[in-house]
Amino acid sequence: MSELAGKRVVVVGLGASGVAAARLCLRRGACVVVNDGKTRDALSEEARSLEALGATLVAGAHGPARMREADLVVVSPGVPPLPEIQAAEASGVPVWGEVELAVRSLAVPAPIVAIGGTNGKSTTTSLVGDLLAAHGLRTFVGGNLGEPLADHADERFDVVVLEVSSFQMERVDAFRPHVSALLNVTDDHLDRYASLDDYADAKGNAFRRQTERDWAIVPFDDATCIREAKRGRARIVTFGPGGVLDVTDDAVVDRRTQERFARDAMALTGGHNALNVAAAIACARPFGVGAEAIRRVLRTFKGLPHRTALVAEVAGVRFYDDSKGTNVGAAVTALDGLREARAILIAGGRDKGGTYRPLVDALVRKGRAVVVLGEAADAIAVAVGDRVPVQRAGSMDDAVRAAAALAQPGDAVLLSPACSSFDMFRDYKHRGDEFARAVRELREEATP
Repeated sequence: MSELAGKRVVVVGLGASGVAAARLCLRRGACVVVNDGKTRDALSEEARSLEALGATLVAGAHGPARMREADLVVVSPGVPPLPEIQAAEASGVPVWGEVELAVRSLAVPAPIVAIGGTNGKSTTTSLVGDLLAAHGLRTFVGGNLGEPLADHADERFDVVVLEVSSFQMERVDAFRPHVSALLNVTDDHLDRYASLDDYADAKGNAFRRQTERDWAIVPFDDATCIREAKRGRARIVTFGPGGVLDVTDDAVVDRRTQERFARDAMALTGGHNALNVAAAIACARPFGVGAEAIRRVLRTFKGLPHRTALVAEVAGVRFYDDSKGTNVGAAVTALDGLREARAILIAGGRDKGGTYRPLVDALVRKGRAVVVLGEAADAIAVAVGDRVPVQRAGSMDDAVRAAAALAQPGDAVLLSPACSSFDMFRDYKHRGDEFARAVRELREEATP
């Protein structure tokens, strides 16, 4: 993107995507100011290293970054709508997210697959990447999944597959995916959005610039997702029971070709993953991926860490890490998807707004008890009431031991917190790793 050369660019928020955006702007010859509300000492080594690459670091406050004087402001997804950003935008300064910057800056333009939704998007994004690679396409897979595209904008790809969050889609302008999927929309991030509709509209921005040559992938009979897809002009393909990519008890069926993909031949299990598979096939089909390549990938694709992953079995109880279950809908899906009849749920963290009622209903169906921890512990305990037993824990070690004591042989212990991790942990991966460590210690103690 040669027009960045010599321009004053302010990058706000110095997490992974902000650091990647700053590096990209520096490579393109921009005069880069990097800014974060954290103090310099609280920033990562990677963020501080931007100075050595030529950036000016402004830490601890946003005002001194002088955003209104910039030619461009690039905002990381975790940054809220700061007054300084709003003032810059009001004065005519373009404000982009890292995804917008990276896609505009691709040295070799490539078709984009964007996969959004409250739940399932990481699994679906990774599966789409594997399907396209099995078809022989050079594929980038990243975005909200963990690898910022900005760090790879100088590489050549046949297809770019991005997991996109609502935060990332708040700041897109020219962004136009060839395939855009919205898997579902349930209560999440209502600490940031005024309503569920506002949250859905942010996710739906991915469809906005699509044309008749593009594809929109949405669940069958989901009015919210279909409404968002219709903000663009793409051809709509539905998935799920009754959809074009139909999900039955024993197969995913492409109703256009009547090709069947048997569920018992898939490494992924559970009804929620059958939906993810159907959506992934719908995303891959526009690129000509054939049925045999799809079957080959489905036989071996087992999903991702921290997504209902079996950690260990101790005294006849299976312990599952679903730390990626950072909202109520995800936790409900994980509980309902367990093969065990009863489970002890470990939940809690930083509350994200919304109601815990669906989680309570799922606990009544599947839960023997719930162990709560973190900032949201009291709110979850109040919501549960006396529907199932509730026990509080002060740490992950305490939570694992309490859950083990409550469990009976044949039960599951499921970490699916329904909350973000930032009250006690660096991120959901750190939380899941701590859970797995505590479970392994418990197993070692139980082993003669």
